[in-house]
Amino acid sequence: MSGDTVDRKETEKAGEGCCCQTKATPRSEEELRQLKNRISRMTGQLNGIGRMLDENRYCGDILTQIAAVESALQSFGYLVLQKHMETCVVEEIQKGNTEIVEEAVELIRKLK
Repeated sequence: MSGDTVDRKETEKAGEGCCCQTKATPRSEEELRQLKNRISRMTGQLNGIGRMLDENRYCGDILTQIAAVESALQSFGYLVLQKHMETCVVEEIQKGNTEIVEEAVELIRKLK
């Protein structure tokens, strides 16, 4: 197991939460722009739900918007996961760190 993976797992076990890391391969400007645009749209949808509550809108309409945000967030998560598999996971396996597969499986479980 790589040092970073060991350090992160030890920190998580100690109850200190996630240890932030930096990607070895930076995201392209285009990828970063697309991801941020998706987040902006989801933020707009969440703000819209807040306005709907303020306007005392029908519960069914609010639930429909909640479902739309959940779907958008799920798609966003799968997109980030795909890029993680294509870059971070592949790079770690090429370095001989097969423990990264266990992490990837856990991340997939979290996204379900």
